[in-house]
Parts: sequence; C-alpha cells; structure tokens
Amino acid sequence: MQLRQVTTLSLLIAIVFASAASAHNITRILAKHPEFSTFNHYLTITHLAADINRRLTITVCAVDNAGMADLLSKHLSVYTMKNVLALHVFADYFGAKKLHQISGGTTLTATMFQATGEADGTSGYVNITDVKGGRVGFAPEDNSGALNSYFVKTIEEKPYNISVIHISHILSSPSAEAPTAAPSLNVTDVMRLKGCKAFADLLVSEKAEDTFVQSVEGGLTVFCPSDDVLEDFMPKYKNLTAAGKMAVLLYHGVPVYNSMGMLRSNNGLMNTLATEGKNKYDFTVQNDGESVKLKTKAVTATVSGTLVDEEPLAVYKIDKVLLPRELFKAVKEELAPEPAPAPKGAKKKPKAKAKKGETSEDEDAADAPGPDGSEDEDPADDTASDENGSVRIRGVGMMVVPLIFGAVMFL
Repeated sequence: MQLRQVTTLSLLIAIVFASAASAHNITRILAKHPEFSTFNHYLTITHLAADINRRLTITVCAVDNAGMADLLSKHLSVYTMKNVLALHVFADYFGAKKLHQISGGTTLTATMFQATGEADGTSGYVNITDVKGGRVGFAPEDNSGALNSYFVKTIEEKPYNISVIHISHILSSPSAEAPTAAPSLNVTDVMRLKGCKAFADLLVSEKAEDTFVQSVEGGLTVFCPSDDVLEDFMPKYKNLTAAGKMAVLLYHGVPVYNSMGMLRSNNGLMNTLATEGKNKYDFTVQNDGESVKLKTKAVTATVSGTLVDEEPLAVYKIDKVLLPRELFKAVKEELAPEPAPAPKGAKKKPKAKAKKGETSEDEDAADAPGPDGSEDEDPADDTASDENGSVRIRGVGMMVVPLIFGAVMFL
C-alpha cells in the first residue's frame, strides 16, 4: 500500500515538473534582450503573446528595433499589425540545427496567420530555404518566393518546445498587410451575454450608453457589476439624484484600454468617464496577489472575470458596485442622525473633589469589573489572535493544538 502511494506521488511530481518545463513566456524571454523591445511590445498589445504562450510547439521569428521601424512607417492598424506579426510565428519547432538540416534544402511551414482564417489560399505559409554558404532564408508564399529575410542568430531554444530566433527583416506579405477592419464590439451586448445584463440595461435606460460607445474607438475599459451585485445596490441607487445616477454609471468606465496585464503592472490612480472639474471621480488600482482590486475609499471591489479583452475594448466583471467618494461620502453624512440637543437650563453636575489617598466614584466605576467578575471589553475585540497563537473568544482562552501533536496522539 505504501509503495503504491509513493509511486503515485512520484508520478504526480514528474507530471508537475514536465508541465513546468514545457511552459514558456515569450514576453519574459524577449524582455532580456532590449534590442527586441518594439517587437515584444506589439506582441503584447495585439494579444499574440498570450496565443504564443498557449502553444506547446512554436517558433518565433523576432525582428530587432531597427527592422520594426520599417514596419511602423507603414502606419498599419493594430489589427493589421497582428496579422503581419502572426506571419512571424511558425506552428512548428525550428531550432538553429534544424534550420541548417532541412531535408531537400527547402520546406513550407504554416504560421499563426494561416490559423486565423484571415489568410487567402496559401498566403499564411512561409518558405524556409537552406541557402549555400550556411545561410537560411525566409519568404512568405504570397511574395513570389523572394527570400527577403535571413536567419541571424538564436535568441533562446527549448527543444522541442519553443525556438525564438532573430531574423534580419520583416516578412513582407500583401495578404497580411491588407487593411483589416476592427471587430464589431457592442459594449452592452457583451455585458448582456456574459452576466452583466442588469448593468447594461441600466446604461441604456439612463442614456449613459452613448458615452461608453463613443469612447470605444479611442480605447475603453469597463468594470461591470454582476447582476446579483447590482440587485443588492438598487435601493441605494434609486435614492440618488439624476446627476448622481449618471455619475455612478460613468464611474465604471475608464477612457483608456487596459488589458489584465496592464492593470497588474500599472497600479495607481485611474480617471473615469465621470471625471469632471473639481470632482475627480477616480479610483486606485492595486494588486493583491493574483487579484486586481479597485479602491474608491468608499468601497473596495475585486475583478472577478474578463468578459472581453480585444483592443480597444476591455470589459471586466467586478464583485461590488464602485462608489465614488465624492458622492457617497456626502450621502452617508446626510443619512447620519444628528445628536439630540441638550435641554435648556441643564447644568453639568460638578464632580466631587477626591481627598488625598482616595479615588472618586467615577474612577471606581471605570476600574470596576463587570457583573461576571471580568473587565468590560470592546465587542470588536471579542475574537482576536493572541501572540502565542491562541484564540480568545469573549474572554475564554482556547489554545490551538498543533497538527503534529494531534497526529502523534492518534497513532
């Protein structure tokens, strides 16, 4: 029995280490080489980096910053840029050794551009040729077979998992560089389909939807309370003025696109669609381990899911309604009961002066124990952790028995 358990444990450990060994992160690999920072940046904003990291076997043909300058001069949209860079990611492993030992001297390989379905015919394939003199050239299939880029060096290899190589020039492809329209994304439709229907309906009914829609083109991040969260908030919402309702809704939109990676790396204040004049209507983004929290000083919400993340739009689900401190601090003060005025003519009874060596009645009362013989405690302190690891509940000490001691007693 023990031998079987040990064997099972060993197998699980082997699987864990095998999975860890096969995992790769293209962003971290290229971050160690500043000369590829531009290429790395566009892999991130086009979301190709995430696609690359999900593949078990992949080859990335990176172009240095000088080579990327030629591509940037064409002023392509981010969607077209994604197609061009996808042509530089092969769906097979090509390390330096394999490149120089291509059977027959030439081979055709599929790329991630071909896998998107945007490529016409064979335009998503790249021809790799082992040229005389030890050079290896690359040519997109729809570029008349012209070898316009060559292998320079290996950046990193993990056989037969990922190969990141440096090539001399961008792979030029008429099909990949063809103008690509932005995907049609309707903010409220996305919310309705993925658990935020109530918030989407509220945006429409309060005529706040137009502000969100008009902001998408320039970049927009929306934090959407789930249906059950918004339902609990509605009694408070209905007590707000029309201007207050609009401010709360617009407070959930940020006029900048933020991927989850950006939220985790760009902690700090964020302006919202509600920002106006002296009323800042901002909140703070802060990491908490793997979680992302949004702090308004009136409430702290946690991002609980991603509804869509396609630049220029990102929509995230949150577990609480965001309450702007400019608005809800005032509401709390208005609802707080005013202290009752003191009766007219009432005078405070003077304390009797204690003689030397005696204590006053007030001091005796303050030091006297409660009816049960124990001193009064603050209710908030009824449950607290002592320094020795015990738990105190209403004045009773309860020691936590160590797990190891319990196990020994059981045996």
